[in-house]
Amino acid sequence: MSRLFSLLLCGALSLGFSTAACADLQVLTSIKPLQLIAAAVQDGIGTPDVLLPPGASPHNYALRPSEVRRVGSANLLYWIGPDLEGFLQRPLTQRTLPSVAVQTLPGLHLRHFDDHGQAHDEDSDEHDHDHRPGSLDAHLWLDPANAQVIATKMATDFAQADPANAQRYEQNLASFIQRLGQLDTRIRQRLAGVANKPFFVFHEGFDYFEQAYGLKHAGVFTVGAEVQPGAAHVAAMRARLAEAGKSCVFSEPPARPRLADTLTAGLPVRLAELDALGGFDEATPQGYEHLLERLADGLAGCLEAL
Repeated sequence: MSRLFSLLLCGALSLGFSTAACADLQVLTSIKPLQLIAAAVQDGIGTPDVLLPPGASPHNYALRPSEVRRVGSANLLYWIGPDLEGFLQRPLTQRTLPSVAVQTLPGLHLRHFDDHGQAHDEDSDEHDHDHRPGSLDAHLWLDPANAQVIATKMATDFAQADPANAQRYEQNLASFIQRLGQLDTRIRQRLAGVANKPFFVFHEGFDYFEQAYGLKHAGVFTVGAEVQPGAAHVAAMRARLAEAGKSCVFSEPPARPRLADTLTAGLPVRLAELDALGGFDEATPQGYEHLLERLADGLAGCLEAL
């Protein structure tokens, strides 16, 4: 049997999560954090692929024809959901193989924004509320408890599509969960001394991580990529920074907002970066842990220096 026919057969059988083995299970994730979680579950069996290239934003990405073909052909596809990767909604309507929008998984801890922009929390399996489209804070992977829920779903799916390796997926999941517990301890120790130090962000993308570890940003400077705020708005933001005193302002790679230097000039403010997407991380079994540890180190490193 040719490799091509084997892959096609595996894909067809995977449609119903058949008990037939898929020796070359092709897993595609939309963003790097999901790839890192999948890599922990696939350790020693395969390497998941990721759709978005490093530095690309899932909020406004445009698929190329070759990427549309990848979306259609992967045996299993995982994405956060329409609240993050809206660009995937249409291509996924043409897909015949299984896709999982992880924002719909039971057991997740989720945050939603109300009409006034205030966030509130809920557990996905305890509430059945209707939320307006786009109200979900979709950066849910930054809570390690959510990563465990996602990894558990992946392990179940992988085992059903590839039963020959089911035991290995189960073992990998158990190892990942154990490492998450150890990671949680390390991060709590790393951030223990900076919980009360002020910091600001340019994008409200870290709330899950902040809540998990007892942090809270002092403000968000929402700045459009194309339209710069007027002088009055800049003055108001500078006043907030001046009132805070020594603080950190975090932007996200790949580019620091052009306003950052103007906003902080002459103030006792340190500029630094936090990468919620882990865009340049390797898809290793420990990649997800490295992503969260870098976040913790980035926060603590700046705040400790104040």
